[in-house]
Amino acid sequence: MDIKSTGMAPLVSVSWRVGVCAILLSLSSNLFPASAQKAYQPPTEVGLTGTLARIARTGVVTIGYRESSVPFSYLDRAGRPVGYSIDLCSSIVEEVGRTLGRDDIKIAYRKVTSEDRLRAVADGSVDLECGSTTANLERGKVVSFSSMIFVAGTRVLVPKGTPWKDFRSLSGKRIAVTTGTTNKDALEALNRKFNLGVALTEVPDHEQGYQSVVDGKVDGFATDDVLLAGLLAQHKSGDRYVVTGELLSYEAYGIAYARGDTSLRQVIDRAFRTIVVNNELDPLYAKWFLRRLPNGERFNIPMPPQVREAFGVLATELEPEPN
Repeated sequence: MDIKSTGMAPLVSVSWRVGVCAILLSLSSNLFPASAQKAYQPPTEVGLTGTLARIARTGVVTIGYRESSVPFSYLDRAGRPVGYSIDLCSSIVEEVGRTLGRDDIKIAYRKVTSEDRLRAVADGSVDLECGSTTANLERGKVVSFSSMIFVAGTRVLVPKGTPWKDFRSLSGKRIAVTTGTTNKDALEALNRKFNLGVALTEVPDHEQGYQSVVDGKVDGFATDDVLLAGLLAQHKSGDRYVVTGELLSYEAYGIAYARGDTSLRQVIDRAFRTIVVNNELDPLYAKWFLRRLPNGERFNIPMPPQVREAFGVLATELEPEPN
């Protein structure tokens, strides 16, 4: 069954919504700018710093993955981390190998949660956090982010047949939110501003948020719309539950890495540029958002224009000048 958005009335006008997405794109680019390199030369091991120096010593890149952020980062039936963000990070690891002049770089996977993912990057436990993490100014004080890889927004998953007109339908409801997410912040702000009387229940991960709705412990689960669609696809439950309401926030995703690590940023930028110039972006996106997932479901979500622009601008900025 195809997972599609409902036709609920938007909280804001379309033009304003497009403007906000444009601001998010600008925020991602300005807060974590691409480092254009005109004549790149691979560094010698002696001159390496930060994350690249550690990888050169150990031969290992540690990737932080999520267990249930479908289709960005989750476990397949064999228990292996897979997803759109995982594939992007695999491309970054390949570029790390090219940068170090090595073909023996290995990947170690470490599970992270919404609550501990940024801390894991900040303390060096994880080199790349490859999930569904929103890049914003507050988080930019702790870690750095790649260019935008996706745009989503907060919506609510509820049982089918639940009366819903607009965000005021949240009034008096019990809503689950995942600890450490911007979705939680958005619901708290909305609750305060409009005095909705929403009872928020924090859960450690998206799977438990979904299960709280199934078990009747809450009236709904609020997180990014694309992640809710992923949960419906994963559980094949689109006949019983629906993602409803207008967008309650806008979330620009990025790959998190050590704050201020310029050398690693350059590697990430080159990896993304290679994806574009090799015409790999569309097939990669289609693999996770347009084609059927291994469980037979699919999203049918076209690539957001902001994402295409972010990758395209990065490729242009990194294009070497002609001789």
